[in-house]
Amino acid sequence: MTSGQDIPEEYLSGYVRILEGVAATGRRPGRDELDTRRALGEKAAEAGFALRGLIGAHLAATRTVLGGRMAPDHVLAAVEQTVDAFAEGHERAQRLAIRQEEAARREFIDDLLLGRSDLGRLSERAARFGLHLAHEHAVAVARGSEAYEDTGPAIRRVEQALTGRFGNRTFLLATKDGQLICVAPGDQDDVLAHFAKQAYATTATPGLVGIGRPHPGAGGVVTSYEEALGALDLADRLDLEGPVLRSADLLVFPVLARDRAAMTDLVLSVLGPLQAGRGGARPLLDTLNVYFDSGCVAAEAARRLSLSVRALTYRLERIHRLTGSDPGDPVDRYTLQTAAIGARLLNWPAQDF
Repeated sequence: MTSGQDIPEEYLSGYVRILEGVAATGRRPGRDELDTRRALGEKAAEAGFALRGLIGAHLAATRTVLGGRMAPDHVLAAVEQTVDAFAEGHERAQRLAIRQEEAARREFIDDLLLGRSDLGRLSERAARFGLHLAHEHAVAVARGSEAYEDTGPAIRRVEQALTGRFGNRTFLLATKDGQLICVAPGDQDDVLAHFAKQAYATTATPGLVGIGRPHPGAGGVVTSYEEALGALDLADRLDLEGPVLRSADLLVFPVLARDRAAMTDLVLSVLGPLQAGRGGARPLLDTLNVYFDSGCVAAEAARRLSLSVRALTYRLERIHRLTGSDPGDPVDRYTLQTAAIGARLLNWPAQDF
C-alpha cells in the first residue's frame, strides 16, 4: 500500500494553506475549500492511490504546519473536516468505479452467454476476466429456491469456497436471470463439480445444478450454457432427480424430442389406448414411469406407489391389454419406455394433440 511519502504533492494542494488560515484566524474551512478537497480525493482514487497512504500524507503535512506545537481544538476540527471531505471524495470515486466495473461485467456476461458480440472484441474483454476463449470452456448453472443476486451472500460464499480450494485457477462467477453461473476451462471439471456442491449447499431447500459439455471458442460457451439450461429444463419436465445433472448424461432426451411430429405419433399410437382405462391415461402412465424408474423391479415400484405387488401386477397386465405391449417383454418394454419419456417431454396427456 502506498505510504504517505509516495503521495504526489498535487493531492495535498491547498491543504497546508487551509490549516494556516484556520490557525491564524480561527475560522472554519469554507465550502469551496471542502469541495476542492473532495475533488482531489476523487482524482487520487482515480489515479489508484490508496486512502491509507493519502491520509498518512495529510497527517504528515499537519505535523509540518504545527511544528511540534499542541494543536488548538479549532485546528483539529479543521483537520477532521478537510481530511473527511478528501476521504468522502475518494470513496465516492471508488463507488463509481465499482458500479462501472459491475456494469461492464454484467454486459460482458450477457454478451458472452448470448453470443451477441463481435468475436474479436469479446475475446479481448474475456482476457480481462481471465478467460481465453480460444480454449474449451464448460458452463454450470445453479438454480436455487430463491433467486441469486450479484451482491448476495450466496455468490460470495461460493466464490470464497472456490478460491480457497483452487487458488488462482481461472473461473468466472456471475448471476443471470436469478441463477448462478460458473464458466471454467473445459479440462477443469473439478472446478465445476465443486461449484455444484457449494451452490447446492447455499440453498434453503434442495436446488439443481446443470452442467454443459466443454466446447471451444466463444460460441462454445454459449452452447455449453444452453446445454446446462436444457438439463434443468429436462429435470422439470421429466422429474429427474438432482442435485447435479450433466448434459452429457442426458443426450438421448434431446434426440427423442428433436422430431416432435414423430414423437407425438409414437406417444399417441402406443399410449393413446390408455385413455380407455379407468380414470384415463394418467394413473396407468404414472405406474409405467415408476416401474421404469424402479429398474422394472415390481416390489420397489409397488413400494413407491404404495401398492401391493399384486395390485401393481394387475395394473401392468391392464397396460398390456390396452396397448398390446407387455412391460415385461424386453422389446415391448423399450417401446413403452420411449413412449413414456416422450409423454413427459410433450406433457401428455395434460396437453392434448
